[in-house]
Amino acid sequence: MLDNLLLGFQISLSFANLFYCLVGVTLGTVVGVMPGLGPAATIALLLPLTFNMNVTAAVIMLAGIYYGVAYGGTITSVLVNIPGEACSDVTCIDGYQMARKGRAGAALGIAAFGSFFGSTFGIIGISLLAPPLASLALTFGAAEYASLMIAGMTLVTYLSSKSVLKSLTMAVLGMVLGCIGLDPIHGTERFTFGTLVLLDGINIAPLAMGLFGIAEVLQIAEGFVKQDGLVQKSVKIRNLLPNRQDWKDSIGPIGRAIPLGFFLGILPGGGAVMSSFLSYALEKRISKHPERFGTGTIEGVAGPETANNSGTAGAFIPLLTLGLPFNVITALLLAAFMVHGVSPGPLILRKHPDIFWGVVTSMYIGNFLLLLLNIPLIGLFINILRIPYSILSPLVAVVCFVGAFSVNNNATDVVVMVFFGVVGYLMRKFEYDAAPLLLAYVLGPMLERSLRQALIISDGSVAFFFQRPISAALLAVAFISLATPLWKWVANQYKSG
Repeated sequence: MLDNLLLGFQISLSFANLFYCLVGVTLGTVVGVMPGLGPAATIALLLPLTFNMNVTAAVIMLAGIYYGVAYGGTITSVLVNIPGEACSDVTCIDGYQMARKGRAGAALGIAAFGSFFGSTFGIIGISLLAPPLASLALTFGAAEYASLMIAGMTLVTYLSSKSVLKSLTMAVLGMVLGCIGLDPIHGTERFTFGTLVLLDGINIAPLAMGLFGIAEVLQIAEGFVKQDGLVQKSVKIRNLLPNRQDWKDSIGPIGRAIPLGFFLGILPGGGAVMSSFLSYALEKRISKHPERFGTGTIEGVAGPETANNSGTAGAFIPLLTLGLPFNVITALLLAAFMVHGVSPGPLILRKHPDIFWGVVTSMYIGNFLLLLLNIPLIGLFINILRIPYSILSPLVAVVCFVGAFSVNNNATDVVVMVFFGVVGYLMRKFEYDAAPLLLAYVLGPMLERSLRQALIISDGSVAFFFQRPISAALLAVAFISLATPLWKWVANQYKSG
């Protein structure tokens, strides 16, 4: 192992590979800050430029964009309540509230350090556990995936700071929105109202920007008064980095988020988005003070930001060791390999150890570079909070409009964003949280696909889910998650009666 790592660092620390690594992570950070562009579109645009490059350098640069996005997406989520990337959606909940309290520096700092730890331990996991973990992922069939999604869906009740009923209502709405488009099994149209623009469903980028960004602009406009930005110019912003208490509160969420994100990253359809949502739900579930979530608690930033970066690292295991891309970005990375005549899979360690270990060690270097890029700039980032509302709000709206349009270069996405901006504004007025809706929107289609596939395989037998040990264990977790709040409600009713 040490010899392999030494070989990898000799390759990744060469001037050319180091340069391309820096280019990749810098582009990733910029792409993360720009809502709507996304890593998939960026990698697709840059892929032709890598045809004349060395295969190791090409993959190092493209991979840097992938995991760099998770860093950049945090910046706008915390500062202006606009998720730069889907994996940063849940960071808006507490990160933005911390910024409103003048603690944007602590939020950005713990996000950067948590991202670094999540990515670093994820890369160590790739180095040590890639073959056995990939084999474990292959044992997951349709029943296991369906049970995993059901367990994830039951956690939506812990995402909301409001009532359980409102949380479940938002989850149902999110599942309905996820059903828009083509049926995954039969290919028939559903909820498209005869329009072509809804055949591909609703893109998560305009949905998230509407619920968070446009809704925030509308809320500010409703109660607009002449004042400075979120932080007054006369107020001195201190504690630009997390203090000792912040670290004490964050060490547990970071430690739990690393294995959670890494394992989910290995699974098809898992990755950074689901990892961040489930980490937030887990932290709120086990917290002694769940009522603080949604009001600006640092645990709500540390856990999800660590999990999404750990999940990003985990997604490289099936790509490198099995040659299986489990999301659109790793599919593009697979294309970069194949263009150069290299096929990732079980034999890559034997035939191309220089490529495998060069890419893996470059991720160590890339995450260190990202930490160096982000931490010194925190003071610059938080100055955005001093911009007056009269200037900041139109800027936020412009960024949202440009970001929504750039997803598919389609004006319809802008209309969708505005619509959900109004919906998000009304949800805030009536105290409904957007987080359960987004989680259900992400997990709903995956749950439906896996559930229907499992029922087809078992000829409609529900017992099939309980006959497989992993599936049965996940369903038991889901049952406990649902039964716990119900039991507490019954106990409270008994005491009060």
